[in-house]
This record gives sequence, structure tokens and C-alpha cells, in this order.
Amino acid sequence: MSRILVVDDDKQIVRLVQSYLERAGHQVLTAHDGEMALYTIRRERPDLVVLDLMLPDRDGWEITRTVRSDPTLASLPIIMLTARIEDTDKIVGLELGADDYIAKPFNPHEVVARVRAVLRRVGGAPATPHVIQVGGLRMDVDRHQVSLDGTPIELTPTEFDLLKLLMEQRGHAFTRMELVEKGLGYNFEGLDRTIDSHIKNLRRKIEPNPSQPTYIETVYGVGYRLKGE
Repeated sequence: MSRILVVDDDKQIVRLVQSYLERAGHQVLTAHDGEMALYTIRRERPDLVVLDLMLPDRDGWEITRTVRSDPTLASLPIIMLTARIEDTDKIVGLELGADDYIAKPFNPHEVVARVRAVLRRVGGAPATPHVIQVGGLRMDVDRHQVSLDGTPIELTPTEFDLLKLLMEQRGHAFTRMELVEKGLGYNFEGLDRTIDSHIKNLRRKIEPNPSQPTYIETVYGVGYRLKGE
């Protein structure tokens, strides 16, 4: 049973999401402000956080930044839930390391589907040892570890799964929608453009010079590919 922390200052929304997640078989923890959210994350170590962007005292951006900067919490999956739907807000959230982004008003079934998809990606390790090497970039799929020239790299679950797909089929040019469907495991309208933010994050972490990438190449008019050896 996965433990999901739902954070929103609107108690009615928390009850709604909690009800649907519990019916789907999850254990649900709740918080209504940023301080309690961080306290619960550190104390309870949930498997995933559904996090409202606009919160009293500490907003979702600050909480995400704090979690991603803590090595003991950095891999915690985060789905942002917010009434703000401007592209700039979405991009900022994703660049801070959010794994997904759901705009209010939302269908609670969609929230359950997104949670299920992210948890499946985090927990889905193959039965046999699986190590992928491309140049100095090394991924141990079983251990969920990535290193560059021997130096460990911390990736979010979404970044890990996108890089895994690119490394497994290096040289193949993926469209943004293919990366959503094959890398993230689900398809909701509008998600294809969020791939750009995740790729930007990956380049910042694995490229010696992100503005002149040596690993993840933009294929103009198509999408992205990992350069073959």
C-alpha cells in the first residue's frame, strides 16, 4: 500500500482527493499548509506528494525546492496541484523538479491515474540486473542510480524514466508525445510541451555545457534523441 501525502489549504479538495485515492487502495496523509507539509514529509517519508502550489506560509515552489535540495528526500515524487495554469508557472514548477502538474478544476480520476503512473515508474524495476552505459553516462536501473564519469547524479523519477528511455534507444528520435506515452506511461492533453522542461533539467544535470549538449540532442521538427556512441 503506497502512502500519499495530499497538501492543499482547501480542506474540501483534500477530502475529495483523499477519498478517491483511498478507494484506489492508497493510504493518505494530509496537510493544509507548507510547514505541516514539510514536517510530514520529513517525519512520515511518504511515497508521493500531491502538492498545491498556493499555500499559506510556504508555497509549493518553496517546498519542492527544499525537497529537491535535500539528498535524503530528493527522489520523492511530487505532483503539483494548482489553480494557476499559466505556462510560466507550469514551467517553473517542472524546472524545480516537479514530476507532474495538474490544473484545477480537475477530474479526481485523473489525479488517481497520474499518481498510479508515477508510482509505477518509481517502483517498476526489471527482474534482472540492468545497467546502461553511453559514453561517461551510466545508469543502473535496478538501483535507480545515474552517474556521469563516476560522479553520482540526483534525478527526479520523471527525469530518470525519460533518460532511461533515451538511453535504451539511443540514436532514435522521439517526438514529445512519444516521450510522454512511452517514458511517462500515460497521455493527457497538453503534456507534450512539458517534456521541454524535463529535458532542460536533464541537460543541466548531465551535460558539461547545457547550451551545447553532447548527450541529449534536439531534432528540430521532431523532438529529442540521445546521441549514439
